[in-house]
Amino acid sequence: MLATMLALPAAHAQLRFGVKGGVNIATVKFDNVLKADNVTGFLIGPMLEYTKPSGWGMDVALLFTQKGCELEKKTVKSNYLEVPLNVKWKLMTPLLKPYLAAGPYLGFRTGGQKIWDIGLYNDVGRQVKAGNFGAGLNFSVGAEALGFLQVGLNYGLGLTDNFKALAADNLPTYKGKTHTWSISAAVLF
Repeated sequence: MLATMLALPAAHAQLRFGVKGGVNIATVKFDNVLKADNVTGFLIGPMLEYTKPSGWGMDVALLFTQKGCELEKKTVKSNYLEVPLNVKWKLMTPLLKPYLAAGPYLGFRTGGQKIWDIGLYNDVGRQVKAGNFGAGLNFSVGAEALGFLQVGLNYGLGLTDNFKALAADNLPTYKGKTHTWSISAAVLF
């Protein structure tokens, strides 16, 4: 009987596939030395969501995303294949299901320039170089409506150095972590 009681919640859990897309507003923090402005990009890709009847679950996605910054009126932007894995909690109400989610992400550079010439910027450096790998943490809030449409706001805190301001003559190299706000929508089937 105990085995039957434990199996019942799993029988009502939901596994759904979906497509997610949205807009990124990203910047890079270079050791508090270089001032970088925001740059706009996009994200798109498939996602999976697993939800238990209690509202707890997970989601994972494979997203094509753009990140970078603007330095001295030069746009520094690279394309990444990003894999976020989030723990998610939904308030299981009938019409609108607000949610909170958080978890790590891994990103792999797939395109865009590798090195940008920015000129001498505050005597710091002449070039910015994109890294091939990035990792960080996501923090999301949003809501699901109509049983299939999710709209959310996400903050991605970069933990690895995705960009480097290469040294000018005998100056140190400054490392930069990405900070990204995203507004997204997902359709789940």
